[in-house]
Amino acid sequence: MAEIHLWGALRPAADGASVISVDAKTIRELFRKLEEDYPGMAPHLARGVAVSIDGRIYRDDWGRELPEGAEIYLLPRIQGG
Repeated sequence: MAEIHLWGALRPAADGASVISVDAKTIRELFRKLEEDYPGMAPHLARGVAVSIDGRIYRDDWGRELPEGAEIYLLPRIQGG
């Protein structure tokens, strides 16, 4: 079970929670379960999300495993150029 910290725009989709627990082994599975359990998050996930695991940000490596006890944050994906 992973504890996921949410940024402000995602909190209303999780009934106002800033931290939720999700049973997922990879980032891809995390996204799938979030969409199933919290359908209001789907538009945010579709627009793009970065995942911080123990301070390292992942933008496309959705097969990355979620380590037990890791500090995990969902962040809005920032476009740059």
